Amino acid sequence: MSVEKCAQSIDLSHHLSQLSKAMVISPLNGGLEKYKSQPGILSLAGGWPSPAYFPISDISANILVPESFGLSPTELSTFLSSSHHATKEKTQAVTIPKYPAVKGDINLAMLLQYGQAVAQAQLQPFLKQFISEVYCPAFRDWTILINTGSTDGWSRAVMTLCNPGEGILCEEWTYPPAMASIIPFNIKPVPVPMDGLGMKSDDLENLLSRWDPVSRQMPRPRVMYVVPVGQNPSGSTMSVARKKQIYDVCVKYDVIIVEDDPYYFLQLGTYTFKDDRSPGATSSGKLSAEESKRYVSTLIPSFLNFDYEGRVIRLDTFSKIIAPGSRLGWFTCNPVFAERLERQGETSAYSPCGFGQAVIKKILTHWTYDGYICWLRGLRTEYQQRRDFFIDCLAEEFHLHAAPAVAGVWEGCTVYQASSKVKRTTDMTEKHPARDRTMFSFVPPIAGMFLWMKLHLDQYPSFAPGDEDTLDTKFWTELAENGVLFMPGWKFAANAMIKDSDSTGSGHFRVSFSNVDFADLKKAVTIFGRVIREFFREEDL
Repeated sequence: MSVEKCAQSIDLSHHLSQLSKAMVISPLNGGLEKYKSQPGILSLAGGWPSPAYFPISDISANILVPESFGLSPTELSTFLSSSHHATKEKTQAVTIPKYPAVKGDINLAMLLQYGQAVAQAQLQPFLKQFISEVYCPAFRDWTILINTGSTDGWSRAVMTLCNPGEGILCEEWTYPPAMASIIPFNIKPVPVPMDGLGMKSDDLENLLSRWDPVSRQMPRPRVMYVVPVGQNPSGSTMSVARKKQIYDVCVKYDVIIVEDDPYYFLQLGTYTFKDDRSPGATSSGKLSAEESKRYVSTLIPSFLNFDYEGRVIRLDTFSKIIAPGSRLGWFTCNPVFAERLERQGETSAYSPCGFGQAVIKKILTHWTYDGYICWLRGLRTEYQQRRDFFIDCLAEEFHLHAAPAVAGVWEGCTVYQASSKVKRTTDMTEKHPARDRTMFSFVPPIAGMFLWMKLHLDQYPSFAPGDEDTLDTKFWTELAENGVLFMPGWKFAANAMIKDSDSTGSGHFRVSFSNVDFADLKKAVTIFGRVIREFFREEDL
């Protein structure tokens, strides 16, 4: 839909929190804005240090070319085969001077100064083009606002929208820091059941339609936190139909959607066993404008694409696609929310670090839009290889049996059930059943960085109901003492941070395949295989 045909966002100012309504323009900026940009103005009003005394004349960096990675996963990337990549990288040198030779170019004198909480020159038009062509918001007056990453973005969104004593809708398994940040403000998670596509729209409808403020001891939630692509920790990804269903429910019950989407460009596709993969043609190099459009068209649309009212606040970050240490991200939302979020920023982080902004701005303007899309496309291939290799290792270590999931968080997915490949003696007892016992199961993620694993603790030889927490801790400890760390699943239960909560994640683990070399991934799976067989008494004794 063209921008001209899109409607303006509706008035959603009634969602602003009492704190947000009380925020005023920074006392040092109020009344000065219209004069600051006046040509020839001689400002003696600011408390800014002189850039002449910044002890940096320029910043130089060697940045990777955007076509660094192959676009088809035909063979293992050389980037993944060693911890020392410097000799394999093709780079280009760039320099950011304190004072640019060409007016309007990126310069340190500006970026290392106190900055505003909005995207500055060069970055602003780049992000506008990017959002317009990739996310295609369905309302006309969307705006962007930079932040210091999605953690900061979420914190500011909570303060802008929520009052103490309220609740926030979220998936039943969710990102722990997002929930931990709201508890001190007496704001509670309100979990919604999930299936293989993430949050269930029918359960969301039932929850909101039957909400009783008295029994719940809080008003009906007005804000939703959701990670729709490569959901952390489950790895689930919402379909277009599911997003539309959830959006329609949110319109009906007047709910604001905070879309935290750091894994959006790591949409990896369906996993196929190694022997069943057909070799694709090697593809590398730059993407043409038409190829960029085709790639973008393969991505599942953002909630913004269906948001004709302006009730979505989208959180983007460079953490997963450039570097976490850059501490740079941005909001896309309606202008009323953006103005209040900016007020929040003026009294907290203010603006992201100038060094990080300088380098990222230079990278993006050097690559251009099509180069950045090429980088994102190649990055997806790299993480697809990581995911495939990790699951290939599991397939070599265990018998994997595919079965449909008919209930629970994997409902609608094909689940892989893992049993031992180790041969056993014929002296079997009821206490040590045959090797076809399912020890764990998982669904290969189609996006993101994580595999969500369920340990089948009920198959433990001496299992009795109520043993789950003890056995969960026992296995995790044994694995860690053998040199492999998984993230315990209980940390991701939406209510895990609430005192006296009965939420449990026993028997679940989040396993990351994003940040170790192939050799270490293989080693970790081998150790995991030995430990879990010993745990389930599957080794010959």
